[in-house]
Amino acid sequence: MNEANSSANYTPEIFDVTNVDAARRIILTAESGTTTDERWVKETPWLADRILEQFALTERHVVIDFGCGLGRVAKVLIERTQCWVIGVDMSQGMRQLAPAYVESPRFAVVSPPMLDLMTARGFRAELAIAVWVLQHVAQPEVDIDRLRRAVVPGGGVFVANNVRRAVPTDRGWAHDGVDVEGLLARTFTPVWRGTLPPEIGGDVLPGASFLGTYRTAGSTG
Repeated sequence: MNEANSSANYTPEIFDVTNVDAARRIILTAESGTTTDERWVKETPWLADRILEQFALTERHVVIDFGCGLGRVAKVLIERTQCWVIGVDMSQGMRQLAPAYVESPRFAVVSPPMLDLMTARGFRAELAIAVWVLQHVAQPEVDIDRLRRAVVPGGGVFVANNVRRAVPTDRGWAHDGVDVEGLLARTFTPVWRGTLPPEIGGDVLPGASFLGTYRTAGSTG
């Protein structure tokens, strides 16, 4: 992974998929010691377990799945808790594919600007999750603030992310030096930090990534 530089251009078109197989491959890339299929089968329920250990979701709660892709985590959370999920994704292809994959009336998907409009008009969720997303966005500080505004005071945020950024550019995946974990800690109150075990993350991901749960400022009471 090369360091990002001023001559590299952000190219999110890599996420403009047209079918489920292509979406799966870009959502969960094959890494050393694990494949896309293995990650899909093992990691998805494992992450849902961690989310539900940290947050007691019920059918009354609304979750934002930021960078939802196909909605793989949203699907499991809905099946287990009957919560409501608003998926958010910048890719039109992902937004078109996700409803059929999740297949639930408790799921809907919007673009980031639509989430901003909803927030401006009073929408708030009890929890936001961002799974392997903030490492890819153009301006993580903007999206972290977007989540802050969209979650109720005292609400929760769950993040799974690479330690180093993986920014899609016309020169390949690049690390631009932004400390996403530091940005999260400055915006929210850290509650818990974890890592993927080798049987879930393979050889590299456990040491190259982090899991975190956070609380927004204020009180829900």
